[in-house]
Amino acid sequence: MATVRITARAFVHLERIFDFIAERDPDDALETVQRIREAIEILERHPYIGRTVEEGRRELVISRGRNSYLALYRFIPARDLILILAIRSSREAGYQPD
Repeated sequence: MATVRITARAFVHLERIFDFIAERDPDDALETVQRIREAIEILERHPYIGRTVEEGRRELVISRGRNSYLALYRFIPARDLILILAIRSSREAGYQPD
């Protein structure tokens, strides 16, 4: 089973998502972030489940009701390691810079 690590950049993205949702519904914000984290944990057993995007990176689509989120990650088979590089809403045009 692979190890999943969330990079500092991706953690900041999770916080941003939480803060945005919490402005209108703190309980929903907590549940959304929890569901994103649960979806990411699926990668431990299924590291190739995400679609290939570019330069060896993959993207996991995470559905949450009417909203969905995308987690950009890299699987390093030699180390059995998954690095979550960035997370964003599917409504955003791209990943936020560092």
